[in-house]
Amino acid sequence: MKQKKILFLGESYRADAQTWMNGLKEFGNFEIINWELQTPNNTFWNRIGRTLEFIFAPFTIQKIIRKEKPDMIIAERTTSYGFLATLSGLQPSAIAQQGKTDLWPENAISLPLKRILQNYAFQKATLIHAWGPIMAKHMKSVKVDQSKILLLPKGIDLEKFENNNLANPEKITAIVSRSLLPEYRHKIILKAFGILHQKEIDFHLTIIGDGTLLENLKNLAQELQIQDKVLFTGRISNSELPKRLQQALFYISMPVTEGVSTSLFEAMACSCYPIISNLEGNQSWIKHRENGQLISVDDFKMLAEEILWVFKNDNFRKKAVIQNRKFVEENANYQTNMKIIADKYHELIDAKKTF
Repeated sequence: MKQKKILFLGESYRADAQTWMNGLKEFGNFEIINWELQTPNNTFWNRIGRTLEFIFAPFTIQKIIRKEKPDMIIAERTTSYGFLATLSGLQPSAIAQQGKTDLWPENAISLPLKRILQNYAFQKATLIHAWGPIMAKHMKSVKVDQSKILLLPKGIDLEKFENNNLANPEKITAIVSRSLLPEYRHKIILKAFGILHQKEIDFHLTIIGDGTLLENLKNLAQELQIQDKVLFTGRISNSELPKRLQQALFYISMPVTEGVSTSLFEAMACSCYPIISNLEGNQSWIKHRENGQLISVDDFKMLAEEILWVFKNDNFRKKAVIQNRKFVEENANYQTNMKIIADKYHELIDAKKTF
């Protein structure tokens, strides 16, 4: 039987995208070809160039379709690649909403245009992925055809992210694994640990990743006199991440917006206790002082207090991380969930051919 081929539109370097593509190869035996915008988005002139590239992208995508003859097209982000995928006319098509709404930033001048692109993508897509309940809720609010929605996270590799936490329970050790960008509020985290330092409480904080705020964050750590207790690792390999998580008691993430966080699932799988922003997307998985702590956005004083509270309540933490591992095994198992997704794609392709 001829191997089925899928065209993926999206940023293929992202771990999230790689999980999606690799899962389809492994559990669906699909051949994956991908296309993404090549112009970076880091300067004014680059943004102009990226916009022009986006405008002419439909012609490029049509050339790829004629050459490769894919059986299906899939894409991340409903306002950009998802729109391009549905505009191509290739069916079946599956698009994924990556954020709470994908309409971000909320005050952007381009928001009305993004809403138009998203509505078109919702109408034309064969299948729409909601990686979590928060996304499905938004889709329902804008009257998306509910029969198109598949509510299921891609999941994480539980063999890779093992339940083997090796952290010293007598010292505060914490890890942050989000990109060093303004929306992830690393400054709030550093200020909270600055309070712990003032209280003469020992700790070690590991900040993984890279981004535009790296130097600013290093400078802030020095101002707070905690630079000797904070390790900036830069980017690390995906294979190293589980070891880092297993060496920390706490996983901390303070974004101002959240859809479904793979990083949270990874921490929960490694019995790393989550302390995260009190956002609707996070409330789907974490209940405050039951299996994690939910912190008011930008409240570094509350963050410091909650770190101390859970550190002092060690027996509570131990019970919570056992509960979290079980939850991930039952709801976010990559092997189980990606098999469901791959089977669904085969079903859609076969139905199209039959029709």
